[in-house]
Amino acid sequence: MQRQSGFTLIEIMVVVAIIGILSAIAMPSYTSYVMRARLVEAHSALASAQPRLESHWANEHTYEGFSAVPGNTDNFDYDLTEADKSKYTLTATGKGAALGFGFSIDQDGTRVTTGAPAGWTTRDDCWIDRKEGLCSQ
Repeated sequence: MQRQSGFTLIEIMVVVAIIGILSAIAMPSYTSYVMRARLVEAHSALASAQPRLESHWANEHTYEGFSAVPGNTDNFDYDLTEADKSKYTLTATGKGAALGFGFSIDQDGTRVTTGAPAGWTTRDDCWIDRKEGLCSQ
């Protein structure tokens, strides 16, 4: 008598159930990681523009006329507002996959989360990178 090899239907269903459970656990972590990577794009662009703005002020004694604003990307639009002799606000406004997020930095280095999608916590003392409102610094 020859023994048949292979898997039973129950064994296959157990494997499918295990894969489903692992996917249900891993997917939210993965999407959170991807979103944090998108937010780092804005954080980096704003933080790297600040020293250039200060250098411009040191040379010109005004923030007006600063032209090295970060270029717009798929995830964020950047804008320099309220730029005059003594102050500025540089903002990143989310779009596409980062829609709803907003970040700003000013001449004092104050980092503010100006907007976040529903379910996210905003902060007026830092840039967030997690739903719970944890600071990215």
